[in-house]
Amino acid sequence: MRPFSFRRALSSIGLCTALLAGQAQAQPQEGGVLNLVAQPEPPSLMHGVVSHVSTQYVSGKVLQGLLTFDTDLNPKPVLAKSWTISPDGLTYTFTLQDNVHWHDGPAFTADDVVFSFQTFYPEVDKRLGGIITEYVDSITATGPQQVVFKLKKPFAPLLSALGSGLRPVVPKHLYENTDFRNNPYNLKPVGTGPFVFVEWKRGAYIKLAKNPNYWKKGLPHLDSIIFHVIPDGSSRAAAFERNDVQVLRSGDADYSDLKRLTALPDVQSSEKGWELYSGLAFLQINTRKPPLNNPKVRQAILYALNRQFIVDNIFFGSGKVAQGPFVSTSPYHDPQLPQYAYDVKKAKALIAESGVDVGAVRIRLLNGEKGGAWERLAEYTKQSLQPLGFKVQVVTSDSATWFQRVSDWDFDLTYNFIFQIGDPYLTSAYLFRSDYILKTSPFANVSGYNSPEADALWAKVADTPQGPQRTQLYSQLENRLNTDLPIAPIFEMRYPTLFHKQVKNLLQTATSLNEDYESVYLDAPAP
Repeated sequence: MRPFSFRRALSSIGLCTALLAGQAQAQPQEGGVLNLVAQPEPPSLMHGVVSHVSTQYVSGKVLQGLLTFDTDLNPKPVLAKSWTISPDGLTYTFTLQDNVHWHDGPAFTADDVVFSFQTFYPEVDKRLGGIITEYVDSITATGPQQVVFKLKKPFAPLLSALGSGLRPVVPKHLYENTDFRNNPYNLKPVGTGPFVFVEWKRGAYIKLAKNPNYWKKGLPHLDSIIFHVIPDGSSRAAAFERNDVQVLRSGDADYSDLKRLTALPDVQSSEKGWELYSGLAFLQINTRKPPLNNPKVRQAILYALNRQFIVDNIFFGSGKVAQGPFVSTSPYHDPQLPQYAYDVKKAKALIAESGVDVGAVRIRLLNGEKGGAWERLAEYTKQSLQPLGFKVQVVTSDSATWFQRVSDWDFDLTYNFIFQIGDPYLTSAYLFRSDYILKTSPFANVSGYNSPEADALWAKVADTPQGPQRTQLYSQLENRLNTDLPIAPIFEMRYPTLFHKQVKNLLQTATSLNEDYESVYLDAPAP
């Protein structure tokens, strides 16, 4: 039995009073250190250059974009105070926040926005760059705090592209006339956010401190945030149990530990904060060399994987078997899409039909050190493909090496996942379009998939307004991708977030964990 505590008793009385009154609101407490986990250790701290989930988790507190989305997927202001869209959908006018400064002093202005989207992103982000090239006629600063995007033709997902959380505004004065990808500020970011970068001790921690000159008065509440680098999953779980770290994202804890950790008396679990991101885990297949260049072989691989077993026993129920290359929550997923049920007999028949000797070449399955479940998934895949005649070697590397090797097409198979943001054109397209066969990112078309038919359908989708015709085009496209299988969809991801009850205001937007944490506070901050 715990000893009687006047503090706890008074807290309980205060809580009951607030509930009875129905009006009282908790007053955010100031100060304290929020301890989080950087898993895996990010390869960069500029998520405008490296769209890595761990990079965005850290630098989202330092760098900010024009807008974000609430949990009902309504756009809400960040650096853009407001915006208007012309009736013809061709002119977007953004009015920027007043009195915003970069962490190193200079004022944030419209010139930073123009530079970011007219110069910076077309070079470092082929996805957004392609949208700008194809759809945007001009980006102009019409005043110190106003930016106008003029489009060549309507592009309905523009706000979603700008507010995805992946495109922060960058400081022109630190990036102009530099090598954007190798700029030193990618490792020590300077932003406009509520926290400033302090230190990155490799293999140990990344420290951020409160921005004393933040443009929103009275924010942030925390003194600092520390991201701890803890490679071992059991050590991360133990640190959370001891309250040495207060938050675990999906993947920070091994999936086998989730049930036990969720049951701790002072812990809460929520799947809120991921409304904008529908995650799809998939097996990326390098289609350039035999036997993986044969569609029947790729189909056999998917038939040989018991995806329900993967969800239930490797990820402990944190997911749903994928229904196709587009997540089932997308309005453009075809519910009649043919499915690949677990069928080893069918898999062996397809190998026989292919006429390919699948054992003639050793297949390298590159594992990216995402955590224990992903390591078990790699070993399970190796075992599942052996009855088909495959000789599979699992190669495990650190996160940065995995990122580089996959970007350079130096793999045969690898597991990866993306967040699909409503319209597949904004995210999924880059995995499949032939013009994105680039050595830039694991989230480009590193599979080497080249289908003129699929390319033509992507182009038609982009130019077709929302409605039945667009839905039909997406159905044709999804069926083509589902047959060719350059990427084998495995499961749709669930994102439980575990946090100690002392952490308040954590999940506030549709991309909460990657947001700026300006309103997060601890109800009992450490002295």
